[in-house]
Amino acid sequence: MDKLKAVVTNEYFPAAAVLFGVVLFWTLGLLGGLSLLSTGQSPVTILSWLLFVYAAAVLSPLAGLMAVSDLIRRWLRNRTPSVTAQSTGATSGNSPSA
Repeated sequence: MDKLKAVVTNEYFPAAAVLFGVVLFWTLGLLGGLSLLSTGQSPVTILSWLLFVYAAAVLSPLAGLMAVSDLIRRWLRNRTPSVTAQSTGATSGNSPSA
């Protein structure tokens, strides 16, 4: 339970979950997830399904790009404090202590 709590409270979790959802959506679509359209349903149902799929197809790449950029930004932010701390420590040691 502690392991699950640590994963869910991790700062990378929301962006990783969105990215996983986008990849899952496109994988299911490529594997024939749109076969629902071939069944005999009312035109309103088919139109609603097409509008949903169209919106998801347009918005999911945007969500995926935002998730990837957020993951990269967080990774770089968490990686650079050690570099900036070392560089500021080196410059503060060179300042005169009159």
